[in-house]
Amino acid sequence: MADQNCLVTNDWICGEYLRSRSHELTEATLQHIWITAVSVLIGLVVAFPLALLARRGKHFAGPVLGLTTVLYTVPSLAMFSLLLPLFGLSAALVVTGLVLYSLTILVRNILAGLQAVPQEAREAARGMGYGPVRLLWEVELPLALPALMAGLRIATVSTVALTTVGSLVGKGGLGNLIEEALPSLFKAQVLTAAVLCVLLAVAADLLLLGAQRLLTPWTRIRRPAAASAGAGTAKTEAG
Repeated sequence: MADQNCLVTNDWICGEYLRSRSHELTEATLQHIWITAVSVLIGLVVAFPLALLARRGKHFAGPVLGLTTVLYTVPSLAMFSLLLPLFGLSAALVVTGLVLYSLTILVRNILAGLQAVPQEAREAARGMGYGPVRLLWEVELPLALPALMAGLRIATVSTVALTTVGSLVGKGGLGNLIEEALPSLFKAQVLTAAVLCVLLAVAADLLLLGAQRLLTPWTRIRRPAAASAGAGTAKTEAG
């Protein structure tokens, strides 16, 4: 009875809201995850060739980095308004806007990772007969993975937050619930949707962090080795 009263008294924390609106919450969460995942994946596909283009030299890097930075500074309302004639009030409108926002993070991190590859590794691979394509996929890209994954984590968390803005066109996942609840200040719905959004961001970041650790095992090996070397040096100096 007390749980039912929390809806009447409009409490922030209400178990009855979770029970009675579980289907609505699940549907909004799944839409949020779908829009975020699709946007980040498409953003990654678009960002990779742009980063390769920017790596060719300053004449390409300036326009590419400049354009992606300008896109990120466009307010979401203005961005969706510009895209509206092309996509209408659809999920494609939101996904396209989120893809454009993700480019500035993804392009810069992919480019930074590729530029950080040691020249010695490139020269050794060329000496073994590696062509440009094989060099990229088997040498440069694996070594650039830490920076790439770091950018992917930032872009994903950012996209989880920005997806809520899609509520402007009714395609904002959990943002739809927040927008619906604000006029009447339905506290339980506002808080629940906000908390779920935060949990999605944390879960996505942890998932990508785990994937990064699996894909880059050498980053975990270097630290103990370096620590052992430092300990050995300290013992030698002490002796």
